[in-house]
Amino acid sequence: MSDQKQAGKCPFHHGATTSSETPNTFWWPKNLNLDILHQHDSKPDPMGSGFDYREELKSLDFKALKADLTALMTDSQDWWPADWGHYGGLMIRMTWHAAGTYRVADGRGGAATGNLRFAPLNSWPDNANLDKARRLLWPIKKKYGNKLSWADLIAYAGTIAYESMGLKTFGFAFGREDIWHPEKDIYWGSEKEWLAPSGSEGSRYSGERELENPLASVMMGLIYVNPEGPDGKPDPVKTAQDIRVTFARMAMNDEETVALTAGGHTVGKAHGRGDASKLGPEPEAGAIENQGMGWLNKDGRGIGNDTVTSGIEGAWTTHPTQWDGGYFDMLLGHEWELAKSPAGAWQWEPTEIAEKDKPTDVEDPSVRYNPIMTDADMAMREDPIYLEISKRFHADPAYFSEVFARAWFKLTHRDLGPKTRYIGPEAPREDLIWQDPVPNGNHDYDVAAAKSLIADSGLSTGDLVATAWDSARTFRHSDKRGGANGARIRLTPLCQWEGNEPERLERVLAVYNQIAKETGASIADLIVLGGNVAIERAAKATGVDASVPFTSGRGDASAAWTDAESFAHLEPLHDGFRNWQKDDYAVQPEELLLDRAQLMDLSAPEMCVLIAGLRVLGANHSNSPVGVFTDKPGCLSNDFFVHLVDMNNDWVPTGKNSYEIRDRQSDAVKFTASRVDLVLGSNSILRAYAEVYAQDDNKEKFVHDFIAAWTKVMNADRFDLES
Repeated sequence: MSDQKQAGKCPFHHGATTSSETPNTFWWPKNLNLDILHQHDSKPDPMGSGFDYREELKSLDFKALKADLTALMTDSQDWWPADWGHYGGLMIRMTWHAAGTYRVADGRGGAATGNLRFAPLNSWPDNANLDKARRLLWPIKKKYGNKLSWADLIAYAGTIAYESMGLKTFGFAFGREDIWHPEKDIYWGSEKEWLAPSGSEGSRYSGERELENPLASVMMGLIYVNPEGPDGKPDPVKTAQDIRVTFARMAMNDEETVALTAGGHTVGKAHGRGDASKLGPEPEAGAIENQGMGWLNKDGRGIGNDTVTSGIEGAWTTHPTQWDGGYFDMLLGHEWELAKSPAGAWQWEPTEIAEKDKPTDVEDPSVRYNPIMTDADMAMREDPIYLEISKRFHADPAYFSEVFARAWFKLTHRDLGPKTRYIGPEAPREDLIWQDPVPNGNHDYDVAAAKSLIADSGLSTGDLVATAWDSARTFRHSDKRGGANGARIRLTPLCQWEGNEPERLERVLAVYNQIAKETGASIADLIVLGGNVAIERAAKATGVDASVPFTSGRGDASAAWTDAESFAHLEPLHDGFRNWQKDDYAVQPEELLLDRAQLMDLSAPEMCVLIAGLRVLGANHSNSPVGVFTDKPGCLSNDFFVHLVDMNNDWVPTGKNSYEIRDRQSDAVKFTASRVDLVLGSNSILRAYAEVYAQDDNKEKFVHDFIAAWTKVMNADRFDLES
């Protein structure tokens, strides 16, 4: 080869360092992917480990921020001009679409992490042009810097937009911390294309339009329902069915659903007057010179009257920059017929309307156009239940405003966690049942005396550990719900869940109720303290004197302040930590384990030590011997790991999820195991952790690491201990 040809050849292997499909997942696609547990890696965080956003936030000038945001609403920028000179509609849509991804089934999604900045949300078709809203906010973010997260700013912008247009809001709380890379733990659906209709490959529907759990939106790329109708076919009655399912999975009831739909469409407009074929790609697919901006129209204006977002064109009300009752005046006061927008989208327009009742053009106030309704809006009058609520709101605008303000607050705060996490002068003081309120607990009791009574109660190590674990494992880091604080495990429906072993639970709680009377401790404290007593006793049995940290002060929640319907979503259907699952599922047990571990905010090493410790402590569901790789159950030893990696053992399948550990020489059965047990030895990463803890010199390390992970789980919902 000539020197000239050699010089022109690129010396790098294209895609070798930047390809999104790593060699391991390409060559071994069935390998257990632990990425869901690796989000604890702090390397992508530019703020460093010493940065405490919640502390930094407390010095924010909240009054000045509010004034700046209010001013921004009417400070129209030439590069992306505001409709009617007010950015309110755009900012509300941004906040709505950030918060509206929340789903109650697993607590994932929502506005609490600022994930709208990253794929896939930043490039969903339903989020077209929201990149412009965030860029409009950049001067404010730049000004307040580290004292204001993107997550808080994105959520706050919509609230201020409503206030600037006349709504009395319910309040706002800060405290959302930013993430710095896309969330790998959220399953958004398995479709292979955007906005794919039901029946296509990877469809999220089955049977009679049964939406796959835990999904809430009707198709990939939408926040909730298709505004043109199911699969783009107008049918308000069928759309109402989709809406009811979707909003219920967002933790909203029918009244809240109507309020949010109406309130969201009281202001702003939809954009579909331009030529959608001229739009460039979404942000993630854009050219490098686009600098993260998407949906650009470089062949025309692409702004103002030429803006294309949803393809639907028009405003819902006469005065789209004012909070008023105009939505219901329009919806219920006219007859509507199907029409096509200039961009070709289905929408509804009035059959007859006075010129003065039409909204004006966004750039020329002398021109007026028909108002519009989407199929979702028409569902508010075609569904009998929604119609009744709509009429009630129409007759009482003040009541509508109050219901909407509360529903908006719920939408934007559902995944922020309990009220104790709220920061800022506008945080409402009222307790709301969806916040899972827990009364303050008692700190003034003799903890040592309580421990002594538990130790002498006759309850086994398995009883104590299993009850504490079952109480705490409901915690979801995704929306900060569940956990041991409140002792809701003693209330319906939790006390009846199969995973909580109702008979054993009733027996243990009877003992704790008596000790609570004698000591003044809460049941919540005693449940956690009982687990600690058992662990300290089990550690001592292995020759390690260890103390399990304990902080009193948990309260006992009441049934009256427990939303039983909402808590039903927290029921565990599987728990690899206790080697149990309620039924057989299409997903392998080890994959279910990872999902549970991630929701509990556990790292991979923490997951491993907890599994091993719970096994040897005898805390399996129903006292099952499966996975108990020890001859000394009840002792906190590293025996699980020792036997797992022992090459004198042979592993023999005996069923779909059952195995025997046999001695290689005698073929005698030593132990039985599940897939969850064996994956800690078969997966190369997990085996690396197992080998560490199986070493002779790490017996004590195992005890201390187990206690640290255990304490993390027990205190996961102690937000009162946050800085």
